[in-house]
Amino acid sequence: MLVCYALEDRSHWFVPLFAACCALGSAYGFLQGAWPFGLVEAIWTLVALRRWHRKGQRRRLVFGPTRREPF
Repeated sequence: MLVCYALEDRSHWFVPLFAACCALGSAYGFLQGAWPFGLVEAIWTLVALRRWHRKGQRRRLVFGPTRREPF
């Protein structure tokens, strides 16, 4: 999770990977009974997905709908 967060500026694909790590941490927290930790990680999952969605919108505004950004 920390590595994905640190590498977010290199590629936009690290943001949904960070969200997936947060979702797994949330599931682990709920399964072990630490529901406050699970709740916080679930919120971070939603925040990360929102940031990824917004990065995609900005990228489409800059590059247009047909041009693809290189990795």
